[in-house]
Amino acid sequence: MKRLGNLTRSSPASFTGIFLLSILAIFPFAGCSRGRHTSDSRLRQIDDMLDAQLPAGSSRSKVSFYLSSQGFPLESTNDPHALVAIVHHVDTDTLRPETARVTFHFDDRDNLTSYELAAAPGSASQP
Repeated sequence: MKRLGNLTRSSPASFTGIFLLSILAIFPFAGCSRGRHTSDSRLRQIDDMLDAQLPAGSSRSKVSFYLSSQGFPLESTNDPHALVAIVHHVDTDTLRPETARVTFHFDDRDNLTSYELAAAPGSASQP
């Protein structure tokens, strides 16, 4: 049976093991905020839905088609590289309807670069 020594006499392999275990322990928490487009936790399900359906690089026509096929109205904007939509969704955890104003940003080739969400005026998401 191998005796455990003090930390000053530990082998480099044991430090590597401890390091890897600490990374694995932190890893699930590191992904929690990955890909979030809003700081409003009440809009999380809308964000997840859009992130799954409209990943970065999606064409403007795909984004526009998706929004219209879901019945999400577009708002007018003066920015030729943006689309603004009002997205409605019922939160499956709380069964409350949530509404977000989503601004989609496109590059010069009309590919989606990013989007951001904010609680829409008059929605249940507003504090």
